[in-house]
Amino acid sequence: MKQNMGMVDRIARVVVAIVFAALYFLNVVEGTVGMVLLGLGGVFILTSVISFCPLYLPLKISTKKDE
Repeated sequence: MKQNMGMVDRIARVVVAIVFAALYFLNVVEGTVGMVLLGLGGVFILTSVISFCPLYLPLKISTKKDE
């Protein structure tokens, strides 16, 4: 699995995941919408940790700078 996410992309995903979690735990969003946001936040964290986004493959996108 080749990494395809740059540092800015990874940081942005972590920030969005934190916002999603805050919205849920502060009861701004509830129910199904809240659970979906928590799930998306978990996916964002996971993809940030492994620096790989499977959706980028078919679109041939890479935000990682070539070294």
